[in-house]
Amino acid sequence: MKVTVLVGGVGGARFLQGVKAAAGPGDAIRAVVNVGDDIWLHGLRVCPDLDTCMYTLGEGIDPERGWGRAKETWSVREELEAYGADPTWFGLGDRDVATHLVRTRMLRAGYPLSQVTAALCRRWAPGVDLIPASDDRIETHVVVDTADDPPQRKAIHFQEWWVRHRAALPAHSFASVGRDQATACPDALAAVADADVVLVAPSNPVVSVHTVVDVPGMRPALSAAPGKVVGVSPIVGGAPVRGMADACLSAIGVDTSAEAVGRHYGARAEGGLLDGWLVYTSDAGVTVPGVEVREVPLMMTDPDTTAAMVRAAYELAGVRGAQRSRTIDGV
Repeated sequence: MKVTVLVGGVGGARFLQGVKAAAGPGDAIRAVVNVGDDIWLHGLRVCPDLDTCMYTLGEGIDPERGWGRAKETWSVREELEAYGADPTWFGLGDRDVATHLVRTRMLRAGYPLSQVTAALCRRWAPGVDLIPASDDRIETHVVVDTADDPPQRKAIHFQEWWVRHRAALPAHSFASVGRDQATACPDALAAVADADVVLVAPSNPVVSVHTVVDVPGMRPALSAAPGKVVGVSPIVGGAPVRGMADACLSAIGVDTSAEAVGRHYGARAEGGLLDGWLVYTSDAGVTVPGVEVREVPLMMTDPDTTAAMVRAAYELAGVRGAQRSRTIDGV
């Protein structure tokens, strides 16, 4: 079976662990990963979501933070701060810097991001093909009111809003800088075109999932995909499972609820994204017009429980992987 997953960072990476755990022999897992969080820092190209997926699946992630390298040290960051080199609010760990150095050198040599990512993954052997949504530079910026007196309205990089300000500055809108000149990565389009099922991970609906979906070429590919598209709600009981997705949803006028996010994605038959929508058991009564909704346990406490979520998605999509995974896992 061929499985394609649309993912963001920490939540998407953990969901991919469950997809791997639910896989049968010979299954191909492809992850189309958000690149809107990518940023240039100190002359280095940093791709947080790609790296989080790569480190998590390659067992190199810091398990407590959910991002960055395990057993990290911070000498480079401390020296940069001693020099007064901005930005000081985004810390680059010593081990992590090596990844960014290799990536930047390859990008400047002319290799596309997808080939660079594949080269980096040869070390980590994630067991999943990690594919950037685009080889082109796309960066999410946020229009905010600053903390000045009086407040000023300006656009800042998503990472500054998210990491430096912890999404506390009121956000008015999001902009994907470079998107209009970009195209979807050919490998990403191919992964959607031949997938038996497309899964939408419980990643941030605004700055992860929609940043992937809105890359030029991706929506038509998803619309024409032969397999069903099944999403997993990142909202449980009216709150994000992780992160500050509520701040992003509020900025675009969407309520923080499983039903509101499902309706925001919309039915694929009506020009939206979804054929199926998994919500948590406590979110009973969710309806999304044109979309089949099922209630299942959604807490990703470990790869095995996440695999059960994935199997529920397979069952909703009607693909044979659901039955095969049960046989392999012995449940």
